[in-house]
Amino acid sequence: MQEIVLQLGELFLQAVPTILIVLAFYLIMRGLFFKPLLKVMAEREARTAGARKAAETAEAAAAEKVKQYQEALKQARAQVYAEQEAARKKLLEERAALLKEARSKAAAEVAAGKERTAKELAAARREVEASVGQLAAEIARRVLQVAPRPGGPAREAR
Repeated sequence: MQEIVLQLGELFLQAVPTILIVLAFYLIMRGLFFKPLLKVMAEREARTAGARKAAETAEAAAAEKVKQYQEALKQARAQVYAEQEAARKKLLEERAALLKEARSKAAAEVAAGKERTAKELAAARREVEASVGQLAAEIARRVLQVAPRPGGPAREAR
């Protein structure tokens, strides 16, 4: 058993330079390769996270802009509809005013026509009343006139 321990001790002694070389290689690689590589990877991760945050911020800003645009569009449409409604009401009011004016003109013309007709009727009545006596006498004379006999003079009845 002592031999085995001696052999193991010699084996470890022979492995010491290899362990020192591996340890030196590890220290050199860590300082020259792994630290810069880890630093670059950490920086890359930080940039990626920053870019993600910037993208999320930009996306939120874009969503807000879209919301504002839609709200502005909605307000613009409402304003256009209100303007159209106002224009329509104005046209209807103008139309109503024109109709009212036309009706009043027509009513005035009808009233003037009625007045003219009433005047003409009154004048005709006065004319007929003025000539009633003359017409009555003419009618009476013709009714009372005796038909002429053939060969005899025309005679009036008394």
